[in-house]
Amino acid sequence: MTDAPALFLGQSFEGAPERLLLNRANRHGVVAGATGTGKTVTLQIMAQGFSEAGVPVFCADVKGDLSGISQDGGLEKFAERAGKMGLTLNGRSAPVVFWDLYGQKGHPIRATISDVGPVLLARMLELNDVQEGVLTVAFHVADKEGLLLLDLEDLRALLAYVGENAQAIGREVGNVSPTSIAAIQRALLQLEQQGGRAFFGEPALRLEDMMRTALDGRGQVNVLDATRLMNSPRLYAAFLLWLLSELFEQLPEIGDPEKPRLVFFFDEAHLLFNDAPKGLLEKVEQVVRLIRSKGVGIYFVTQNPADIPDSVLAQLGNRVQHALRAYTPAEQKGLRAAAQSFRTNPAFDTAEAIQALGVGEALVSTLDEKGAPTVVARTKIRPPDSRLGPATEAERAATMAASPVRGVYDTAINRESAEEVLKARRAQADRIEAETAAAAAEAKAAQKAARSAPAPRAPATPRPRAPSNRQTPVEALTKSVLRTAGSTITRELLRGVLGSLKKR
Repeated sequence: MTDAPALFLGQSFEGAPERLLLNRANRHGVVAGATGTGKTVTLQIMAQGFSEAGVPVFCADVKGDLSGISQDGGLEKFAERAGKMGLTLNGRSAPVVFWDLYGQKGHPIRATISDVGPVLLARMLELNDVQEGVLTVAFHVADKEGLLLLDLEDLRALLAYVGENAQAIGREVGNVSPTSIAAIQRALLQLEQQGGRAFFGEPALRLEDMMRTALDGRGQVNVLDATRLMNSPRLYAAFLLWLLSELFEQLPEIGDPEKPRLVFFFDEAHLLFNDAPKGLLEKVEQVVRLIRSKGVGIYFVTQNPADIPDSVLAQLGNRVQHALRAYTPAEQKGLRAAAQSFRTNPAFDTAEAIQALGVGEALVSTLDEKGAPTVVARTKIRPPDSRLGPATEAERAATMAASPVRGVYDTAINRESAEEVLKARRAQADRIEAETAAAAAEAKAAQKAARSAPAPRAPATPRPRAPSNRQTPVEALTKSVLRTAGSTITRELLRGVLGSLKKR
């Protein structure tokens, strides 16, 4: 057994400690098991263990139970189990910051439309390939013309602008169908009704506010309240993928560090992959494979490892498998797949052991110093230091009041962006059109008055008419667009592997 820093996960049935090496924690992992078998507790002890080692953590709280990590734990309940493991419980909480996309049970998390990008936004809106193509065209127009896309109103205004100028835009980038634009607008309305309006806007989340360490050196545990967000699974999945892509795009390469820079837990991981198009799955696989060298460990929490595509599952080196029940043929197939993913232990049959595990027990296999998986071991998972169970509303409020980001994100900002710019252009065009109409009416009235007046004795020689400098509304709008495009065409924005905006 190595002396390298590690997390103590529990004790094997044979009495040996089961540990997760910190210098192998960025090789990702999976925590799986049926409902009620102890997955959330395992997530809690892993999150707090990483925090104690000085590693910031992000995790989603789907049921509300994980909020207890912010409170001191009761020692009496687990004293006997801890004593048998030779473990001394500290009974203390982790340094927690609560987040909530809706801003109700935590600090609001926001991202701009431009930050999310067309790929993940199309996933949120459940668009087909043609509609996603039109959305990509709209982003291209916004990038080229320097239009800031911050919230849903900006995107609606942009789509209306693209529809009005579809013929001119289509000559450059291809056909833009009014039917597709209408479908996207309807999907935006549905997203807004599901609470999507709260997510898009400013101030946008800064990653450094999630990657803090407390004054005592412990890593900040970021708990996303997802109890309401789970009612919008597409929004939940796309948000987590956006956050992952932000980490991938912004963090520098560091190779294999002594401990991770950040550990990321995806709870209800199957929601990330359900009905996801093949192209998106390939990009997720690419990010999971490459983000390891940026010091980020990703841990998927799900009921069955079969919920995760094989191409992604193959990247997960550290595995904790709680009990599975196999009553149907599909469940039996998943059970066999879970058993075959472990390095065989000659002392027991892995498939039988998975079905026989009790609550708080799991099969554990982690990576050793050489990066090879250890032989699977039946393990009693250690008890947590923090509370097992949810925090009360008063405790949550007290934690938020002491938060290091209190007041930073709580008030939304609405600065000038695409909606305001396009509205100003439209107002200018309307004003020019009204002035042109008034001038035409005035000229018509003058001509009528001239025709009704007595004829002069000696008609003057007509002088040549000077060319008019007055613009038509279409000419004025076109020149305004071209000036904007000319000043921004050299700085058209770059987008990353999942379509999010690259920060330069």
